Amino acid sequence: MGERRKLSGPGAGEYEEKRSRFLGEVYPVRDEDEAKGYIAAVKKRYPDARHHCWAWVLPDGATRWSDDGEPGGTAGGPMAAMLKGADLYGALCVVTRYFGGTLLGSGGLVRAYSKAASLALADAGTEPDPEKATLRLSCPWDSLDRVHRLVREFGGTLLESDYASDPERALLTVELLAEQTAGFTRRAADATNGRAVVAGRESPDKRDR
Repeated sequence: MGERRKLSGPGAGEYEEKRSRFLGEVYPVRDEDEAKGYIAAVKKRYPDARHHCWAWVLPDGATRWSDDGEPGGTAGGPMAAMLKGADLYGALCVVTRYFGGTLLGSGGLVRAYSKAASLALADAGTEPDPEKATLRLSCPWDSLDRVHRLVREFGGTLLESDYASDPERALLTVELLAEQTAGFTRRAADATNGRAVVAGRESPDKRDR
């Protein structure tokens, strides 16, 4: 399995075969709701199209697809296989078909949907998407500023903060590169004289390798 990757941005491509037009679009997505929103927007943009086939691979690896009335396995499935084959995560592909009056057969449909998807992917471009980890951190109030500076130093993101549950300690949820968790944990201990407690938690972006 190759390096985990993500889309550099949205992309689009168009392919025509026997007068049928296939409009491919790809979008970076963070979750299922965002993916469904893009699909709904595409359907609204092309209300007179015959089919709106799609496939997604979410950041956690969850994969779904739809042939939207095309013969089973000729549209969404090949598009999902293309995303997985490119090691793409957090990606949605939608291909809209305007029927040209000529049946393409199963092989022709697979070729056309795959071609439109590949053109959209090429237009978007991809980039590395390093694996991330989520940490739960508990620290005394007098160390909170130092911990915040440490999060910024490591390029991390503060996902959640709980200042009410414990009268003596702040509870933080931090996301950072998985390869930096050991170093961050050591530095957090140093910055708080050993009083910080850091625990790992399965990240939304983590996957088996």
